[in-house]
Amino acid sequence: MLSTAALSLGIGSTPVDVLAGLGDWLTGATTPAALILGDIRLPRTALALAVGAALGLSGAALQGLLRNPLADPGITGASQGAALGAATVFYFGLFPQLGEMAPAAAGLAGAGIALILMLWLAGTAQASTVILAGLAISTVTGAALAAVLNFAPNPYAMQELVFWLLGSVSERGLDHLVVLLPALLLGGLMVWRQRRLLVALSLGEPVAQSLGLNFARGSRHVVLGAALLVGASVAVAGNIGFVGLIVPHLVRPFVGYRPDRLLVPSALMGATLVCAADICVRLLPPGRELKLGVLTALIGAPLLFWLIWKERKQWL
Repeated sequence: MLSTAALSLGIGSTPVDVLAGLGDWLTGATTPAALILGDIRLPRTALALAVGAALGLSGAALQGLLRNPLADPGITGASQGAALGAATVFYFGLFPQLGEMAPAAAGLAGAGIALILMLWLAGTAQASTVILAGLAISTVTGAALAAVLNFAPNPYAMQELVFWLLGSVSERGLDHLVVLLPALLLGGLMVWRQRRLLVALSLGEPVAQSLGLNFARGSRHVVLGAALLVGASVAVAGNIGFVGLIVPHLVRPFVGYRPDRLLVPSALMGATLVCAADICVRLLPPGRELKLGVLTALIGAPLLFWLIWKERKQWL
């Protein structure tokens, strides 16, 4: 991950001395290298790492909780809620005083509202019902998002919204980390504290309950933590798909297929994958930039086909 981050800082249209530029930026010097690194490359790299870590961790947590290797973080409903919150900013021009931070702030608020509705709808039910409630909220917010796109006031507003939803970490600042990092730390902590439940669930719910673990409360914490992670990621960077689904599969053979040992490696691999994908985006020929979410989908879809085919062959 560190090598990928260093490579990301060094790649761009203008060659700069990374170490000297970072030193100038830390000391407040206004050299060209300091401006390029501090205002453009460092925020882009940091956001790519943070978003990838959040998506990888949330995917590993949900797959361990549901014991389903095809569980995706988007099923919590938080991602669609975040997208709808950001869409209202583009449509109604809300929070003009926040400037470029308005979509991220509204997206985080939308994810929070979606979480509240999901927990209210699920009540005190088990994890499967919580996930069904998340799918219901995701469907409703997805329909509302489609309505916003349909009634966009002008083609330019719709185009801007669509480009934002495709996912990207470009044109972001370090202030966006203020939105993402608290949710990343809180959601990650909620998931990490339930690692004993995840490993016990790999042997079945009766085993988890026989060990004195509170399955209902623990599962809700895992779902809520994963929803915080993915909701904040979408609020900041838009929809970057397939990362939370594919990354745990890549890491699982190296940790003995134990869900508790999968959490941290999935976060690190997710950070590396998203940062590497962003590097590939920047290395493409100049012109209209390919969005990061589009590239991860192009990479993740064939891997998903391969995983399904692999699972099918095991049952034949």
